[in-house]
Amino acid sequence: MRELTYVARREVRWRDVPDLAVESAGEAIVAPVAATSCDVDSAILAGHGPIDPPFALGHESVARVVDVGDSVGHVVPGDLVVVPWSVFCGRCERCRERLFAHCTAVPHMAMFGAPLGGNWGGLFSDLVRVPFADAMLVPLPAGLDPVAMASASDNWPLAWRLVAPHLAARPGGRVLVLARGSIGLYVCDIAKALGASDVLYVDPDPAHRAIAEGYGARTAAEIEPVRHGFDLAVESTGRVDQLELALRSLAPEGFCESAGNHFRPGALPLLDMYLTGVTLRIARDNVRAHLPEALELAGSGRVDPSRVVSEVFDWERLPEVLPERHLKPVFVRDAELLSGRPGTS
Repeated sequence: MRELTYVARREVRWRDVPDLAVESAGEAIVAPVAATSCDVDSAILAGHGPIDPPFALGHESVARVVDVGDSVGHVVPGDLVVVPWSVFCGRCERCRERLFAHCTAVPHMAMFGAPLGGNWGGLFSDLVRVPFADAMLVPLPAGLDPVAMASASDNWPLAWRLVAPHLAARPGGRVLVLARGSIGLYVCDIAKALGASDVLYVDPDPAHRAIAEGYGARTAAEIEPVRHGFDLAVESTGRVDQLELALRSLAPEGFCESAGNHFRPGALPLLDMYLTGVTLRIARDNVRAHLPEALELAGSGRVDPSRVVSEVFDWERLPEVLPERHLKPVFVRDAELLSGRPGTS
């Protein structure tokens, strides 16, 4: 089998590795059918990641179950499933508290797509071993398009978590989105669907702004801080100056969610935060905890994550296309998923 390996800045290659087979009772072998790049993959491919190559890449995918161990009862071969980005057991104390990204049964930062907590492979691979299949794998609800939901491993449910609980607590809240990729666009879609009274999306890319406008958001290429302007600010740029802008734009007791990967240090406006009484959360996302609710919203017809999919490519084009700059490319190896879609190649 092959796994797509990040080998150098803007360069990935197929690497032949031994075929996978079930080795323990609780695991499953899955074959990705629709996989996409996370926003952080763009930073990794640009050479800004926290770990040096080579390593297997990819942690967002809908996959088909190929084989399961004897004790797996949640899924069966042939099922389409979402593969969460983090590896977790589902049984330890932290998992019981729904802190799946902080599981104590595996090394800290255990995940697909980067060997930060052990080598678990990547979801841009022909086959993937999922060690705790009953805990980790989530069946894709009937009627949901695997291509539209390729990001359900991470970015889509993350966007749900960034905004949905806040709007439930503060109906009609005003939302500021500072973005450079798919997460911010998903946030716009979800925020408008859940009743935000105002959504301002800030991104220098006009194509991204056009998508946000299609979701009903106001847009701008850049802004100055809007004092007491928003109840919730979502920053997904990875730039500390944009995080500062978000914090300075919050209303009293406002909340800032930072989903950007901040590989570079920077200063925050701590006194202003103190005087305004804001809350800042920068956190690994426990995707599995809220994935069912995020998928339920995706199936409700109130949102349309497919608008964020920028292109659909054949699986074999991964080494060629992935290093290029795309918003949200999806790579498929199921002919039925590929055929008939606009912009496919």
